[in-house]
Amino acid sequence: MDTESTYSGYSYYSGRSRGSHRHGERSRDRHKSRSKDSRSEKSVTINTPPAEPLLGDSAVRGEQVQDDNWGETTTAVTGTSEHSLSQEDIVRITKDLEDSVGLDCRRYFTLTLAVILGLLVFLTPLAFLVLPHLLWPEKLQSCGTACEGLFISVAFKLLILLLAVWALFFRPPRAGLPRVFVFRALLAVLVLLFVVSYWLFYGVRILDSQDENYQGIVQYAVSLVDALLFIHYLAIVLLELRQLQPCFSVCVTRSTDGEMRHYNLGQLSIQRAALAILEHYYCDFPVHNPALLSASKSRAAKHLAGLKVYNVDGPGNNAAAGLAHSQSRAMIAAAARRRDTSHNELYYEEAEHERRVRKRKARLVVAVEEAFTHIKRMQEEEQKKAPGDVMDPREAAQAIFPSMARALQKYLRTTKQQHCHSMESIQQHLAFCITNNMTPKAFLDSYLTPGPTLQYSRDHWLARQWTLSSEASVTSGLKDGTVFLLKCVDFSLVVTSKKIPYIQMSEEYIDPKSHKFVLRLQSETSV
Repeated sequence: MDTESTYSGYSYYSGRSRGSHRHGERSRDRHKSRSKDSRSEKSVTINTPPAEPLLGDSAVRGEQVQDDNWGETTTAVTGTSEHSLSQEDIVRITKDLEDSVGLDCRRYFTLTLAVILGLLVFLTPLAFLVLPHLLWPEKLQSCGTACEGLFISVAFKLLILLLAVWALFFRPPRAGLPRVFVFRALLAVLVLLFVVSYWLFYGVRILDSQDENYQGIVQYAVSLVDALLFIHYLAIVLLELRQLQPCFSVCVTRSTDGEMRHYNLGQLSIQRAALAILEHYYCDFPVHNPALLSASKSRAAKHLAGLKVYNVDGPGNNAAAGLAHSQSRAMIAAAARRRDTSHNELYYEEAEHERRVRKRKARLVVAVEEAFTHIKRMQEEEQKKAPGDVMDPREAAQAIFPSMARALQKYLRTTKQQHCHSMESIQQHLAFCITNNMTPKAFLDSYLTPGPTLQYSRDHWLARQWTLSSEASVTSGLKDGTVFLLKCVDFSLVVTSKKIPYIQMSEEYIDPKSHKFVLRLQSETSV
């Protein structure tokens, strides 16, 4: 008589014939489900070339696959990384390319409008002075000494205004923002309305009547230049001085590794606050290394690799519907039973990794110190040679680099930094240290301590495109509790803002006499 035991819909039967029959049904059912899933999935697999060591590239995920065997002379290892992209991702990439083209057109269009408006502003006072001499020169009154002094005033004020506008507005753009800068647009509209109103008054009261008082016309042009100078002062207040006083404390968190920084910002819009945060990010945050994040994923996959789930219920309506749900529940339950031993594995893995890092670091430090000692001996020998036989720093770096290349390569592989440093960049840094007579510790600091993103090559940060995601309008100002995201290919920056509280200070008066005391000494002493 066969025995039967059931638990959560999974049955285990004894008997060879019945087990073989069930096994055949399970294999057929699994084959049908796989073929059905393969027909329903719509994805595209893109094979990226191995020679793309960019952190900003979508191909750099998990383990970096590039030719990082520059420390050896016999072998070279290359590879390809595969990633699946859905149809929605391809549509999004196409839309991003179209948006980038639109941003370039909008940037040149804005620059063209700014140049046209600037020419209108600077040519208007000159036109006010020249048009009377061209249209009715015989009716104009002679310009006296006061009028000629106003000419000098207009010339110097226009020169000052030209330099001020060049210093404030005609600066290289730091970034391309998704929306227009509100205050700058309002100032442009104000200047345009101001100049148009002056032209209307000039046409009605001077051109139509052909005013003969030329000194009054010159004073009218001087008043226009004075008003433009005041508008430029208003622009300095709105664009530069208003944001200097800190009003908000923002917390910036990187989504992948939890790296966090805090900054104080003033009265800024969301898009300009995002720009200020990105400028701080490239200088303050350590470089993003996705290879360090693959350890936890591989550990979790290893723990679940030994778990197998068998369905012996056979094909049926209820079994087919709840197959995936039951399997996930069984695997979670089995993983929970094994969690008591997973922390021991994590502890020993981290201890072994730290031991390997210390070992590689010690070998690297010794190799670099020996190489720099050899450089000093070479420098002492070159002082005795003829001037034509002296070796330049680039040749010296190439000469001593092989002695430290293997130790440096093993250390970078152990710390997952091999994709951040190429052989050419290391030789350039070594030549720079030799030229400036730097110590071995100064040379190793760039590799022992991960630096900010700007410390590495331009390929890691120059072509990176960010996407600003916010529920509120990006042109609105920062508020208490504002949350927005700055997304790129590999990670995102989560930004939360808190308003700096109002500080109430009170004064406490301390009487200077309260610090005085009297010390009385007895003349008699005990015997």
